[in-house]
Amino acid sequence: MATVVCLDNFDSYYDPQVKRKNIETFMDNPNFELVEGNILDKQLLYDLFEDVDYVFHNAAQAGVRISVDNPSKSHSANATGTLNILETAVKAGVKKVINASSSSVYGKVSYLPFDENHPNLPVSPYGASKLIAEHYCRVFNELHDLDTISLRYFTVFGPRMRPDLAINIFTKKALNNETIEIFGDGSKTRDFTFIDNVVDANIRAMKNGIGEYNIGGGERISIRELAEKIVSITDSESEIIYSDSMKGDAEHTWSDVSKASRDLGYSPKIGLEEGLKRYVQWYIDFVNQ
Repeated sequence: MATVVCLDNFDSYYDPQVKRKNIETFMDNPNFELVEGNILDKQLLYDLFEDVDYVFHNAAQAGVRISVDNPSKSHSANATGTLNILETAVKAGVKKVINASSSSVYGKVSYLPFDENHPNLPVSPYGASKLIAEHYCRVFNELHDLDTISLRYFTVFGPRMRPDLAINIFTKKALNNETIEIFGDGSKTRDFTFIDNVVDANIRAMKNGIGEYNIGGGERISIRELAEKIVSITDSESEIIYSDSMKGDAEHTWSDVSKASRDLGYSPKIGLEEGLKRYVQWYIDFVNQ
């Protein structure tokens, strides 16, 4: 039985109580330990990594829009934080670092779907910081023989998801029959990945693969169609309106997961339609607790 140590600084980017609620069910598990601290604290990292085999690096300043307003915070958490983790992993003898990257490293679209050879031209400081983190992982693998793998997630969603993401916002609005606001004309497209698929990819990446891999749902949908689908699933009377686009938002994302399929045995088991239904039901149950 594996022991899991969770490090979190409970940053106020969104309500820390939401994060504490998310891990509530694990707190009585003898194989789970919560440590409150920051990946910018190297001594803390070393103390934690001494007896650790695998590091799942999911710590980040998430969010494209906040990175436009405060790029230094994104760089500090995503680039410097990753460097700290890699340096400490080498010193502590960690076997492998599984780095949570992002489809935001692609940015400007040259062709679709994105494969791992697509040019990396991020359109936000967030995307740039995640690309820097990937390069640090590659360099530490080459210089220090530390196994590293970067999983490029395509908009992860599901139970306990970040409250600031569209699927959560649209679901909440739809269930309350409130107006759903879309930034832009709704034509931007996204590849959404259900959380169970991401968990499966991480378990596979622990033992296989070096380098960069797309982890997506393998299908795309426009934001307008997404809102309409959620309205339909919830049998809502919500009106959909449109407002100005937000700076830093990518026009399109769509994953080619053939490399992950070949090397990791990954394939998304739960598609968008089923994932949305599961999320809506979870949200209803959560609200009614």
